[in-house]
Amino acid sequence: MRNEELERELKKSREREEQTRVELQKVLERLRLAEEAEEMLCSQLGELEAEAVSQARDYHAQIVSLMSQLSKANQNHKTAITV
Repeated sequence: MRNEELERELKKSREREEQTRVELQKVLERLRLAEEAEEMLCSQLGELEAEAVSQARDYHAQIVSLMSQLSKANQNHKTAITV
């Protein structure tokens, strides 16, 4: 009788162990997927940052060009007034 009870407890313990093992595998798979998603997001973020820097440089160059044109136009205007 005691052996039967111990065998039932052992069986329950093994079932719990197997269930825990299965749950651990599921958690590990979710972790792997989350890590892959994080890597993809970091890669995309890096690409977006590079694109933003490129656009900022282009805009800056355009502003400098427009400022130069405006300065020349003002100088020409002042020269035309004094002549």
